[in-house]
Amino acid sequence: MKRCISAGYFIAVAIGALSFSFSGPLQKKGWIDFNKNGKKDIYEDPSKPVEARVNNLLGLMTVEEKTCQLATLYGYGAVLKDRLPTAGWKDSVWKDGIANIDEQLTGYRADTMYAFPYADHAQAINTIQKWFVEETRLGIPVDFTTEGIRGLNHMKATYFPAQIAQACTFNKDLVNRIGNITGREAKALGYTNVYSPILDVASDPRWGRMEETYGSDPFLVAQLGKQNILGIQKNGVVSTVKHFAVYSIPVGGRDGEVRVDPHVAPREMWELYLEPFRVAFKEAKAKGVMVSYNDYDGVPIISSKYFLTDILRHQFGFDGYVVSDSHAFEDLFAKHHVAKDTADAARLALTAGMNVRTDFKNPRDFLSGVRRGIKNGTIPMSVIDQRVREVLKVKFWLRLFDNPYVTNTALAKETVHNTEAQQLTLQAARESIVLLKNEHHLLPLDLNNIGTVAIIGPNAKEEKSLFSRYGPCKGKVITVFEGIKNALPASANILYAQGCTHIDKNFPTSDIEDFPVTKEENDALDEAVRTAAKADVIFLVVGDNDLTIGETFSRLDLKLPGRQELLVEKIAALKKPTVLLLVGGRPVTINFADKNIPAIVETWYLGETMGDAIADVVFGKYNPGGKLCVPFPKHVGQIPLSFPMKPSADARGNANVSGFLYPFGFGLSYTTFQYSGLKVSTDNYKVKGEVTVTFRVKNSGKIAGDDVVQLYINDEVSSVTTYVKKLRGFERVSLQPQEEKEVSIVLKADHFSLLNQEMKRVVEPGWFKIMIGASSQDIRLTERIEL
Repeated sequence: MKRCISAGYFIAVAIGALSFSFSGPLQKKGWIDFNKNGKKDIYEDPSKPVEARVNNLLGLMTVEEKTCQLATLYGYGAVLKDRLPTAGWKDSVWKDGIANIDEQLTGYRADTMYAFPYADHAQAINTIQKWFVEETRLGIPVDFTTEGIRGLNHMKATYFPAQIAQACTFNKDLVNRIGNITGREAKALGYTNVYSPILDVASDPRWGRMEETYGSDPFLVAQLGKQNILGIQKNGVVSTVKHFAVYSIPVGGRDGEVRVDPHVAPREMWELYLEPFRVAFKEAKAKGVMVSYNDYDGVPIISSKYFLTDILRHQFGFDGYVVSDSHAFEDLFAKHHVAKDTADAARLALTAGMNVRTDFKNPRDFLSGVRRGIKNGTIPMSVIDQRVREVLKVKFWLRLFDNPYVTNTALAKETVHNTEAQQLTLQAARESIVLLKNEHHLLPLDLNNIGTVAIIGPNAKEEKSLFSRYGPCKGKVITVFEGIKNALPASANILYAQGCTHIDKNFPTSDIEDFPVTKEENDALDEAVRTAAKADVIFLVVGDNDLTIGETFSRLDLKLPGRQELLVEKIAALKKPTVLLLVGGRPVTINFADKNIPAIVETWYLGETMGDAIADVVFGKYNPGGKLCVPFPKHVGQIPLSFPMKPSADARGNANVSGFLYPFGFGLSYTTFQYSGLKVSTDNYKVKGEVTVTFRVKNSGKIAGDDVVQLYINDEVSSVTTYVKKLRGFERVSLQPQEEKEVSIVLKADHFSLLNQEMKRVVEPGWFKIMIGASSQDIRLTERIEL
């Protein structure tokens, strides 16, 4: 949980007063005398092994200096009251150093933010780093952290689509490039650690943070998360993934302050909720992880040695440092009530494997509690040394001891939000859009045959909720109204009516109880109907805002909130060409719209170019190719129901509704695709543990388009119940009209594995079905193999 206070605003006079120079004898020597003793200590020597440098530094550190490497310092507006170092810092608890400084470094004022150049930010980072290097006894550099799940949490950074939108691209290369730009911009601005990506598997669409995830399938989440991590860390910046672990399935989907009591069986936990983290650490080598608020089977994750040491470090091979989510540490005594005070909580968390406590509060009380625990013998120094060792290793990996500064502060201006980044965010926005319905080929609309257009709905001109506190937070986003308006010819007549607000005055109680429509609401609805009746084509823009989706904003229902359902019904009754544009972060149960609105487009939150990307799709400049990373249920009463599913999880009873409104992997196109020539080779399985699957996909239509081909497997007979279909491969393929390409997907032995009755991961001999489809329900090619 973070507040959106970006490190982008600096007072020019203060920066000038604390100017920084890189010239000097230490730079000429090629090393920095961090402890100012006139000799090159082992920890200061880049030629020495990291282990030797860490051991040397640990041996020199006092208890105060060690414990300071276990805390986060929140920046200006939270703990720091000064944007840059002051004389008072010498009397602060961080006079002995600090593990990291959160992104709320200097605060901002949105009205004057853009008056300051990019270089000021990097220069200010250097000024603060210089204080820690030169004014603390051992000169241990700081790790500068910030959020980054929609692009970097900095005012001028590139703003990308939400993770749930990115996931609908099914484009691994695209997500890698998003990570690369996020890491590159971080590096240029002085950040060394980005809290991204989120690897939580979103199985319950009522959960408020679904918009921040890569969807419901653990394989998809793992593969996209891996690419984001690789992209960020390619720049020498730490990727801190979150939230470990079993965080995204709180009971009832309720996203409260602690997120307790996930009802997840052990096998399901490993197969679904831990799998993306396994890939993140074993394959992508992420150097950071944020531990979640919740418990598992009564034990808070932050105090669980089983999770933070046995699983994370021993089984997954994690070699970085663990930060707590904000106030997760305090929850041990304030909400979970498993510790009596700060010292007791520190004993639990540090022994379990937490390295760094983060919170908006001054770290003084936390450090005092840790030091009391050391003094009274409840926290062994061996534990402190190990936790500090793990933090220092990451700082050496970052090369902070060899070059703690941004050496070219001017580089930020040409790096951050440059032309390449802007082009990528538009590409990502276009590829994220999912066409859910297109009756009688209403879309794409012909710009040459448009007279009067009505743009209706609460999300048409909405801008505030298009931003995220986990991304750039402020700036300019092209709204849906602006995008459509800018794309229309000058001769078009554009009408607008809001129709209703996102929520009614009784929300969220109106999720469970009907209230009479007020006169004001009815007048607004009538105005929208009168406006829409004058149009040749209607864009109906509905969905979420920042009060219906996001952290702590869970839902009791999945229908459109407020009076939006009624607005859809009234506009549909006009029987005019209508395009329903869904803006938001979760699936919605739009059964009426599916039956009565001819065209439906899921847009999610698409970042800074949102309106342009939507206009490109609806007017045919871009052919939509996105596929759903989460299924859409028909009713909230079906929950828990998601993908992947166990056999009969969706079985129909005498009074039950079965099936999805739109299944996982579903998405339409303006063209058609044909699959053929499936071949499955097991020749390399015994030698390399590989199965090669090849097939052909052809654009059989008349316009260029992208198809997301999906490979699923089924273990026909197994010792434990397995999922009916497991996603095990996917590729986004771009094809010109009548063009055909061969797709090859290599399956590893692990893709066929399961956790047996002894909870051991094995590949059981037997028959497996290989399925190639355009969605999880639209299977086009099948083959059986025996392993």
